[in-house]
This record gives sequence, C-alpha cells and structure tokens, in this order.
Amino acid sequence: MLIETKKLNKSYREKPVLHDIDLAIAKGEVVTVIGPSGSGKSTLLRCLNGLEEINSGSIIFKGKELSQKEKEWQKVRKEIGMVFQSYDLFPDRTVLENLIIGPVMVKKIAKDQAMANARQWLQRVGLEAYGDSYPRALSGGQKQRVAIVRSLCMEPELILLDEITASLDPEMVREVLEVILDLAQGDTTMLIVTHEMVFARQVSDRIIFMAEGRILEESSPQKFFTQPQTQRGQAFIQSLDFTHL
Repeated sequence: MLIETKKLNKSYREKPVLHDIDLAIAKGEVVTVIGPSGSGKSTLLRCLNGLEEINSGSIIFKGKELSQKEKEWQKVRKEIGMVFQSYDLFPDRTVLENLIIGPVMVKKIAKDQAMANARQWLQRVGLEAYGDSYPRALSGGQKQRVAIVRSLCMEPELILLDEITASLDPEMVREVLEVILDLAQGDTTMLIVTHEMVFARQVSDRIIFMAEGRILEESSPQKFFTQPQTQRGQAFIQSLDFTHL
C-alpha cells in the first residue's frame, strides 16, 4: 500500500473528530471520501499531510510509520501534494512563476527543467496561453486548475484534494472536474473529498462513506450509490437527488 492509517484518532479540545480510522490506498488508486458536513473528511486529509497532529494511531507511508515531527513532514510533503478549496497563488507572480517555486526551491530541480515541466502541464489542462499571466487575470476555475498543476509539478506520489470545487461558480466546476477525470485515467494516486456525487461515482475506484468521524462503509461506487449497506448510508443517499446517477 502507498499510504495507510491504523486506528487513527483526532480530537479538538477533547472533542473527538476522527475515531479509529483504518484506511489503505494502493498506488494508482483513486479513492473518494464522501459524507455529511462535519463528518471529519477534511480533517482526515489534513492529518495525512501533517497539517493536523493526530492524537493516537499511526500513519504509514511507503511502508514507513511517520512520526509527528514537523521536520519529517517537511520531507514527506514533497511526495504528498494537497490542493485546497482556496487557490493560494502568489498574486505578484505569474502563473509559471507560481508553478516552479516548489520544484526549484524544495526539490532543487533546475529552473529550465522546472519551467519546461510546468509548460507541459499547463498545456495538458488547457492553460498554455496563461503562463505569463498573473492570477488576477484568471477565472476561479482557471486558478483552481493552476493550483492542481502546482501540486503535480512537484511530482508527488499522492495528491489529496479537499473540496476543490466548493468555492467555484457552477459553470466553473466542470472544467476543474474534467482535469481530475483526466488524471484518474492515468496512474495518479488521489484521495478526494467532494460533495459532487456524480463526479465521485465517475472518478473513483472506491468510495469511503464517513459520518460522525467514522468510516461506515467502503465499497465500489456502483455498490454504494445503488445499495448502501448501512442505515446511515441509506439515509445519506435518500437525502440527495440521485435520479440522474
């Protein structure tokens, strides 16, 4: 397995948020975490990138159990990328300059090589004409695509995507989701948190359903969306309009 958690627990001020999370993701797999708001989905992703310290349990990456030391996480983050709801692009730098900061400063890739890689990724996501533009000239959907490319330029083993369409207007959502669908057809390993259920069904090898900080179901998209095995999963499906799935 590329990454695993065993009995992972997380609390905020003694309030439990994640309960005994057992999770395993293989290289090349696309796993989507869904569930009601407040179920701990985003917290789980932040724990897997070392942005939140766990209270107990373990995180194992590429066969090695990770400590909670920030110095170790700084190394691991070179291999575990994360894309947030907010784009967090440097407004005073061009798109290309935003994309090469990590590869050049963190991975010590030669600037020319980093620039060539960035241009290839921009072409792949349909933004090759915007390399010399500043973020203010881009739409929300374009900024989010740049944020995804910024993570890919670091050549991570795993990408965590946390509600990356949540802040977008509806017409911009599709262009971002199409990028993820394209990546999923390759060998990019992804763990995705989303409320876009049609997208979750299309992109995922496996669905994880969470509620109240627990993993209640793990199954194929087809099985979960047609025959959820728990009452909580059934109630979740019934609360949404899935007639178009």
